[in-house]
Amino acid sequence: MKKHIVCFTITLLMALNSFAQQFDLSAELRPRYESRQGYGTLLNTDEEGADFVSQRTRLNFGFVNENMTFKVVFQNIRVWGDVGTLSSDDKATALQEAWATYKLNSKVSFKFGRQEIVYDDHRIFGDVGWTQQARSHDAFLFKYVPNANHRLDVGLALNSDSQSNIDNLYSNAAGYKSFQYAWYHGSFDKFELSVLALNTGIEYLENEGMSNEKQTIDYMQTVGPRLTYKSGKFSANTAAYFQLGKSLDTNVSASYFAGDVTYNINDNFNIGIGAEYLSGKDMDDTDTDIKSFAPLFGTNHKFNGFMDYFYVGNYANNVGLTDIYGSIGYKKNKFSAKITPHVFSTAGNVFNGTEKMDNNLGTEIDLTVGYKLANDINLNAGYSKMFATDTMEIIKGGDKDENNSWAWVMITFKPKLFSHTVQ
Repeated sequence: MKKHIVCFTITLLMALNSFAQQFDLSAELRPRYESRQGYGTLLNTDEEGADFVSQRTRLNFGFVNENMTFKVVFQNIRVWGDVGTLSSDDKATALQEAWATYKLNSKVSFKFGRQEIVYDDHRIFGDVGWTQQARSHDAFLFKYVPNANHRLDVGLALNSDSQSNIDNLYSNAAGYKSFQYAWYHGSFDKFELSVLALNTGIEYLENEGMSNEKQTIDYMQTVGPRLTYKSGKFSANTAAYFQLGKSLDTNVSASYFAGDVTYNINDNFNIGIGAEYLSGKDMDDTDTDIKSFAPLFGTNHKFNGFMDYFYVGNYANNVGLTDIYGSIGYKKNKFSAKITPHVFSTAGNVFNGTEKMDNNLGTEIDLTVGYKLANDINLNAGYSKMFATDTMEIIKGGDKDENNSWAWVMITFKPKLFSHTVQ
């Protein structure tokens, strides 16, 4: 893999003098120490958490001319110590992005390849940048920008496990066999409006093991608007999404509602308050329908507490969630800090046997700080504490009375290694 990277770099540099208008080469190195003492779920009684250092290393190639933009990102993801000190076999390097955009004219362009797809606040489509590996899709995008205030994206994806001559069942490694979506964004003075319509297909074997077994793709639709408002020191956001259709031969009927407001007290302080509701299913509900909202490809670490108890690789098809939160932020010069308490409760009813439990899941408090050491070096750290209830124990397991907390320190280097422009 390293040999391929070197060859690729040399080829681009040789082509630069003849064809390129601009070539950029940059890098990223991001080691992060974590102490997970109840991260993602409650610790079991007398259980010890884990401490480790993970690292993301990236090499970014960018090329731009009048009609084309081209980008390739190689990345290496590792945990310190997962490869021996004398090992000659390092398979942790992969292709994170490889895409090209072509401008047909001033209003229409196309984007092809492995790419990060991000819209609005990252709730449905996000890059999941907090995880060291992040998320990217193999997709085709049609982009229409008639003017500075309006934009329309149409996206398509079709996934397979291999180049085959027969129709093999897809493993759903990407989380879907195919998707099609349209996303509109408009700016109207102090308001901005986004509307998303997403059709996601998952392939499976219908009537598996029976004589009439067949490959089937069920499609689930996620649709809804997001509205933002900003005036002076005040800003507000609200969103509603609805899910319907079918998934794995099961009907889907789920919903999501969110809203928040932020006020900048002065140049240094801001305060905010907000709430999210993700529908769920009562534990005693015998209906087969899926009623739990799925945030799909969102940057879920950004929402519902940094300890990732909800929707970060877990909590699917569960009793749903209501998250009421506030925040106080401070920023001055190179330093920033923020504290965010969350009060969690279930959207559906929880039972311990026949006993109906209180819907309150507990409270999480997140504290983060950041300091800009230099233009391309940032230092960040955080501490989170979960104060869980008996209901959380029923949902997640573990012991609510253990020290369920999480601490981390991360430094990010993003040097620009080379840039060349031909006029």
